[in-house]
Amino acid sequence: MTLVARHGALSDIGLHRKTNEDTYVVRPPLYAVCDGMGGANAGEVASGLAAETLASEVAAGTPLHAAAEAANAAVFQRAHDNLEQTGMGTTLTAFVLESGTARFAHIGDSRAYLLRDGELRQVSDDHSLVGEMVRDGRLTEAEAAVHPHRSILSRALGTEPQARIDEFTEDLLPG
Repeated sequence: MTLVARHGALSDIGLHRKTNEDTYVVRPPLYAVCDGMGGANAGEVASGLAAETLASEVAAGTPLHAAAEAANAAVFQRAHDNLEQTGMGTTLTAFVLESGTARFAHIGDSRAYLLRDGELRQVSDDHSLVGEMVRDGRLTEAEAAVHPHRSILSRALGTEPQARIDEFTEDLLPG
């Protein structure tokens, strides 16, 4: 099957932030979004460096998960080398189209959805405090949406030397 992907990308600062810390990659067959951690230093630096590293690694033939690990190492090293950027991190949700599948790498709470038969289905798990509480049955989805700690990440790219990055595939269908 030959895949043709219609795509677009748009970022918005939202209602509560002073700076936009989003970076996206649209370089078929790679698509990705990184959102810098707003409560930490240099989130925009982390998201930009992660996206740039991921894109260059994938373009060089590195498999997606290994490219995401390289992005983690680049952000972690930059934070270690620059006092003003200590503690920076970012989410990463990326996929590469391969034949009839999408291969994903994901960490943080930027989400991936699959549109099938007119319905959106979330295919990534939120790596956040409230995401874990929902999965454990301690919060409902409705409670999580308004929880005061809904923005606290439990996993992010660049905050540790080795990141636990989810990897999964989804079969794609025409349309």
